[in-house]
Amino acid sequence: MNPRSDRRRFLALGTGSALAAAVGVHLAEPGRAWANPQFPDDPFRLGVASGEPYPDGVVLWTRLALDPVSPDGTGGMPDRVVAVDWQVAEDERFRQVVARGTATASPALSHSVHVEVTGLRPHRRYWYRFRTGGYTSPVGRTRTAPDPKAVINKLDFAFASCQNYYEGYYTAFSHLAAEDLDFVVHLGDYIYEGGGQGDLGRGHLPAAEAFSLADYRIRFGQYKADPELQAAHAAFPWLVTVDDHDVENNWAGSHSQPDTEPDQDPAVFLKRRADAFQAFYENQPLRLESKPDGPDMKLFRRRPFGRLASLHMVDTRQYRDILPTTQDDRDDPERTMLGANQERWLIDGLDRSQTTWNILGNQVFMFQADHTEGPDTRYGLDPWDGYTAARQRLFNAVADRGVENFVVLTGDAHRGTAADLKLDFDDPASRTIGTEFLGSSITSGRDGAAMDNLGRIWLAENPHLKFHNAQRGYVSCSVTPDAWQADYKVVPYVTRPDAPLELAGRIHVEAGKAGIAGVETAAG
Repeated sequence: MNPRSDRRRFLALGTGSALAAAVGVHLAEPGRAWANPQFPDDPFRLGVASGEPYPDGVVLWTRLALDPVSPDGTGGMPDRVVAVDWQVAEDERFRQVVARGTATASPALSHSVHVEVTGLRPHRRYWYRFRTGGYTSPVGRTRTAPDPKAVINKLDFAFASCQNYYEGYYTAFSHLAAEDLDFVVHLGDYIYEGGGQGDLGRGHLPAAEAFSLADYRIRFGQYKADPELQAAHAAFPWLVTVDDHDVENNWAGSHSQPDTEPDQDPAVFLKRRADAFQAFYENQPLRLESKPDGPDMKLFRRRPFGRLASLHMVDTRQYRDILPTTQDDRDDPERTMLGANQERWLIDGLDRSQTTWNILGNQVFMFQADHTEGPDTRYGLDPWDGYTAARQRLFNAVADRGVENFVVLTGDAHRGTAADLKLDFDDPASRTIGTEFLGSSITSGRDGAAMDNLGRIWLAENPHLKFHNAQRGYVSCSVTPDAWQADYKVVPYVTRPDAPLELAGRIHVEAGKAGIAGVETAAG
C-alpha cells in the first residue's frame, strides 16, 4: 500500500468520538524533534505490546528500531524525537475507533513508546496500532480488567518465565498466542545476560556478557525481534517483572552474584543494575510508576480482577538480603526476601483483600525442596529456602489473618511442579495454607524431559510436592468462584522449531479448601 494513502486512511479512521484519553510517559530530555520523519524501512520491527490492565485502560507499547541489534545500541535510529500516532478500536478493522493520539519516541528511552490509555470500558477486548513515517505497526489485541466490584464467573490467564534465546526456539509462545486469555503474567528472566552462543544459530548479541546500557538494549532488540514472542505480546496484555538474569545471575539487592564477583564494589553493580532496569522499562509495557530512577524500579503492585481474584506482584530481587553462604545462615531470623516495606505491603494487602482468590506473582519457588536423597538435607540458597524466616513470617500472616485461597505463581527453576504450602514443611500433618504452581521455562535448559533425577528426588523427599515435569512450556489457568484449574502445557523439544503442544498435567484446587484437590497427568 502507498505509505501516503495509508497515512490518510489511518488518520481518517481516527475521526470517531475519542472516548479515551492517554498520557504519554516519555519525560526524558526532549532531544531534537523530527518534523517529518521518513524511514528507509519499517521501524516497527519489534512489534507491539500491551500491559498493566486496569478497568478503564491499558498501557500500549512499541519501540522504533530500524536495526534492533545495531552495535551502538541505538536500534539504528537517528538522534531525534519522533512523533508516533496511535489508535484504539473496538474492532480489528478499526471501524469503531474509540481513542487516538500522538506520543513521542525519544532517543533517551531508545525510541520506545508507552501510552497509558484511559476511558475504556471494563473487561472488554480492544485492538490497537501505531503509525509514523508512512509505516503502520502490526495490530495488537488487548483487554481491560473487570471492575473491582464486578462479579466475574471466570478468569483465564497464563504465566511463563525463563526464555534463554540461544537455548531454544520460542514455539511455546506461538501456542500461547493461539489461546483465549484475559492476560499473561511473565515472572522474569525475560532476557539472559550471558554471552552464550549455543549450537542453534541463535547466539547472543552482543557475543559477550551484557554490562552496559547499549549491551542490554542490543540484547532486548534481539529477543524482541523474535516473531513468536511478538505474537504472544500482540495477543494479550502482559504483567511483567524481573528476576536475576534480567540483570545478572543470582544478584541480591545491591550485591553482585557471590560466586564470581564477591569483592565487586557495590557502586559498579548498581550502575549495571540501573542500565539493565532502563533497558527493561524501554522494552516492556509498564506504567510510568515503574520507570526506573537509577538502580531503583518499583515493580511490586496489586491488580484486582473483579471480585474473583487479586494479583499481588512481588519483587524478590531488589530488596532481599545477600544470599546466605552456608546452609546454617538460611534460618537467620533477621534476613528478608521482600524488604520490610514490601513485606508489610503484601501482608496488609492480603489481609484487606475482598476477592475470592489471592494470587501471588513470585519469582523464585516458595515451597521447601530437599535436594538430597535419604536422611541428609540440602536446600537451595537463592529461592525462599535461603530465607526461611521471611517465608515463615508470610505463612504465619496468611494463617493468622485467615487469608483464603492463597495461590503462588512462580518461575525460575526450569521445571514445572505443584505443591501444597505447609505451615511447617517438616511436619507432613501440618496445616496447609495455600498452593504453589511452579511453571517451567520457555526454553532455558533446552529440551528437558518429563522426569529427571532431581524430579525423582524432589518427589521422594518432599511429600508436599504433588506433581513434577521438567519439559519446556507454560501454565494456563482457568479460575472460577468455585475452583482453579492449572494446565501444564509443554513442548517435547525446543532445539528445533514447530514442536507440538502437549498437556503434561492438570491440577485442581477447590475454593475454600487450601491445597491441591486433584492431579491428572498425561500417563493417567
